[in-house]
Amino acid sequence: MTDNTPHILVVDDELSMRELLEIMLAGEGYKVACAETGRQAVSMIKKEDFDLLLCDIRLGDITGLDVLRASKKRNQNTVVIMISAYATTETAVEAMNEGAYDYVPKPFDNEELKMTIAKALQMRTLEHEKELLDDELKKTLHFGTIVGNSPTMMNVYKMINQVAETRTNILITGESGTGKELIARAIHEQSDRRDKPFMVINCGGIPETLMESELFGHKKGAFTGATQDKKGLFEIADKGTVLLDEIGEISPPVQVKLLRAVQERVFRAVGGNKDIVVDIRLISATNKELDQEIIAGRFREDLFYRLNVIEIKLPALRERKSDLRLLAQHFLEKYAREMGKEITKISSYAIDLLNKYDFPGNIRELENLMERSVALSSTNIILPDSLALSFHKQRWIEGIEDQRFDLEEVQNGVSLDAILQEIERAYLTKALECSDGKKQQAADLLGLTFRTFRHRLSKFGIEKSIES
Repeated sequence: MTDNTPHILVVDDELSMRELLEIMLAGEGYKVACAETGRQAVSMIKKEDFDLLLCDIRLGDITGLDVLRASKKRNQNTVVIMISAYATTETAVEAMNEGAYDYVPKPFDNEELKMTIAKALQMRTLEHEKELLDDELKKTLHFGTIVGNSPTMMNVYKMINQVAETRTNILITGESGTGKELIARAIHEQSDRRDKPFMVINCGGIPETLMESELFGHKKGAFTGATQDKKGLFEIADKGTVLLDEIGEISPPVQVKLLRAVQERVFRAVGGNKDIVVDIRLISATNKELDQEIIAGRFREDLFYRLNVIEIKLPALRERKSDLRLLAQHFLEKYAREMGKEITKISSYAIDLLNKYDFPGNIRELENLMERSVALSSTNIILPDSLALSFHKQRWIEGIEDQRFDLEEVQNGVSLDAILQEIERAYLTKALECSDGKKQQAADLLGLTFRTFRHRLSKFGIEKSIES
């Protein structure tokens, strides 16, 4: 064993269970110690630090919750997973309130337990690395509400730091909901213009007939309704930063007039005859493929090259799934605070459920989902049943029922685990439908014990109002 080998303490009053877990975990390369009573476990915890504690809730003397509290008192970084054949939602919530990473009902699937333990230990390592990373970022970067430490986001942070002090035009690209405005705001906040205006112009939300006036202003009498002089957003933002959001929506006639302003930082108000000179930092953002818009004749090539001196491409959420837990926790804390709710955690099974969804609406969709989940949650932990995912779950299920598997896709690379999990979810749901929600009957249809069936429902966050 090396010093870096994770050290696990197994606490269970059943000899057969301790032996099973010791053999199974040792086979995975972990260093394993066992305790048959809660007091013995507490004594061992006081003498030695463990990376992970796997503890039954019901023990012969004190409870597993007492062991959990002793472990957290000794070392907050020890990851604790509770196991029990008698766990209720209330017990699970209490355990997680006390700092448990997760709870696993008995009987458990060995492979699923191994995966839960591996994820828990990985999470422990990532959290430690994140703390070190946060300390380092605090010394040089201040990116406000941008969340994520995936490799792609680290590259984005690096780019922000590199371009912030320049005057160069920036084009931020990415799907809707990926946080393009946040990145633009971070560039502004990192620059020496931070104390000057940051103006956002939604090019897709302003009618073409008003766009030129909004950008450059107008003089009294320039058109019907122009009863007084009005400054444009470019002039208001002088010495600051302008974000042209959804730049791909600007019409060709306005693009012509925008080109001069971009090139020379000089323009004329509508109806005016004097040049207005401004000092602005220009950032553009789009969810369109502008090179394709150029080919289609909808976007000027010369304007594109003026705007796209440096491109920052934001990844879709499905391309940075390692950030999903951090993002979900961030939004949970935000909306729990706004709604005055004491919701502090998201269970790992709930995170697993979120990870199985592609989030076509990206971070904006995740934020909306977490806001609804916090609003609807009746406990202070987001469990799978707490997630406001009914629409998405139904869409996943329908997709699986209609799916035809193409074995030729294997040569391009597939996720077998994801495919098998989608099949399992579809069969569980179909069995519930066939049995009118009676869980024992549904378990019989699938050849499963009731406990195993209930455990798998919990894993996927599937619930039915009709109880067996």
